[in-house]
Amino acid sequence: MAAIKTQTVPALDRALSILEMLAQSRAGLTLPELVEQSQLPRSSVHYLLVTLERRGYICRNERTSRYLFGTKLLSLANHALGRLHLRQLAGPFLQDLVTRTQLTAHLGILDQGQAIVIAKCEPLHERRVTTWVGRRMDVHCTALGKALIAHLPDTLVQRIVRDHGLMRHNENTIHSQRRLKEEVHRVVAMGYALDDEEEELGSRCVGVAMLGADRRPVAALSLAGTTAEITSHNVTELAAALRQTASLIGEALGAAEQDAGKLRYTA
Repeated sequence: MAAIKTQTVPALDRALSILEMLAQSRAGLTLPELVEQSQLPRSSVHYLLVTLERRGYICRNERTSRYLFGTKLLSLANHALGRLHLRQLAGPFLQDLVTRTQLTAHLGILDQGQAIVIAKCEPLHERRVTTWVGRRMDVHCTALGKALIAHLPDTLVQRIVRDHGLMRHNENTIHSQRRLKEEVHRVVAMGYALDDEEEELGSRCVGVAMLGADRRPVAALSLAGTTAEITSHNVTELAAALRQTASLIGEALGAAEQDAGKLRYTA
């Protein structure tokens, strides 16, 4: 029996078609032009345009009545490209870190109050850490998450806790705002974050933040392993390796941004 295909959402499909039409136009399109190209009722196109405009995805030139891409799309595009660029640039440095430590390395960023893995590099042994690129993780019980929020203002951390809560994964998980506040202060003082079996029993992770010029976290790096692989005897050494790698990635990122700026200036 043939598989049943999941149906698409007609209104969303039409809205995306309109965005694609605008992308192919040089000077934008008017409502009549969009109606003609889409072969949709004028009222339907109008409703879609109003919705997209209100959400900031498109804007209307009052003088020409032409619709153009809005700042929201530019912001999303820059966000996506920034992640891709950081991931590609960090790849060789992560591989070198994994070769030196024989632990799994992650690169993550803060997104909507959660840590999201944007790159992962593993050593060549049988045991695999149950993470993947695109995985979202709680910030209060992971090394990536703690490293990211430790350098945020208290008000932002409180907002994240209010929005996402403090899910208790096991008896080691931080489950009070007081303990979390103490923990982030410890992260800043020590220079690294530790997930000591707080998300998964039998596993430990060490994490450090990559800070921008404004001292806000751009991303975070972590090393993950078992409790036998990450111990009180080697955790400071691993943290130092992470900080070194974070510094190298930061320098490479800064150099790439300077080169891009020179190209834009001379173009």
